Amino acid sequence: MATVTVPVRSPAPSPLARVGLAASGAYVGASVIANVASLKIGFVFGRAVDMGTFVYPITFTLRDLIHKALGKRAARTLVFTAAGVNVFMALYLQFAARAPTDMSYPLGAEFSAVLSPAWRITAASIVAQVISELTDTEVYHWFVTRVTAGHQWARVAVSNGISLPVDNALFCVLAFGAIPGLRHNALTLPWAVVWDIFLVNLGVKVAVSAASVPLIYLSGDRDWSADEEDA
Repeated sequence: MATVTVPVRSPAPSPLARVGLAASGAYVGASVIANVASLKIGFVFGRAVDMGTFVYPITFTLRDLIHKALGKRAARTLVFTAAGVNVFMALYLQFAARAPTDMSYPLGAEFSAVLSPAWRITAASIVAQVISELTDTEVYHWFVTRVTAGHQWARVAVSNGISLPVDNALFCVLAFGAIPGLRHNALTLPWAVVWDIFLVNLGVKVAVSAASVPLIYLSGDRDWSADEEDA
C-alpha cells in the first residue's frame, strides 16, 4: 500500500511577529544611517549638531517595539547585532577608502575624506549605543512587569527618558572629553564645549524621541505575564 505524504505547512507569523521583524530591519537600518550621517556636522536652528542625531533617537522606540513584539532576549540580541553591523561597516569603509582609486574615477579623495571612520567617534558611538540600548531594555521590561502594562506611551517615555541621557553622556565624554589617555587627542575639546554639545544633542534627541512615541502603537500588546524574563 502506497504511503501518502501530507505536506506540513509552518504556521504563518503572527501580526505581532511580523511587526517585530519589520521593526528589526528598521532598527538596524536607522542605526547605520545615523552613524553615516553623523560624519557631517550640520548647522540647524542656529546650533552645530551632527546630522545623525535626527535619526538615531528613533532606534530607542523601535527597540521598545521589538521588545514588545518579540521579547526581551530578542531585543538584546538585536542591540548586539546592530553594533556588529556598525563595526563591520566602519571596517569595510576604511578598507574601501584605503583601496587605490581607479584613474577613471574622479572622487576617490572625496570618498576617503568623508567616509573614512574617525575611530574615536566610531568607538564612542558604538559603546554608547550598546550600553544605552541595554539600559533601555531593562527599564522598559521593569516598567511593564513591575509598574504597569498599560499606557504604552508611558513605558516608552520612561525608558527613553532614562536611556537617552545615558547614551548622550557616554558619547560626548568618550568622543570629545579629556579623559585619561586621550587628553591630547585631536578630537579632545574643552569641557565647556563638551557640555554644550551634550545639551544641544540631548535637546534634539528628546524632541525626536517624543515624536517617535506613536510607533509603539503599530501592533497590539503582548501577554507580559506569560514569561517574565523573555516576555
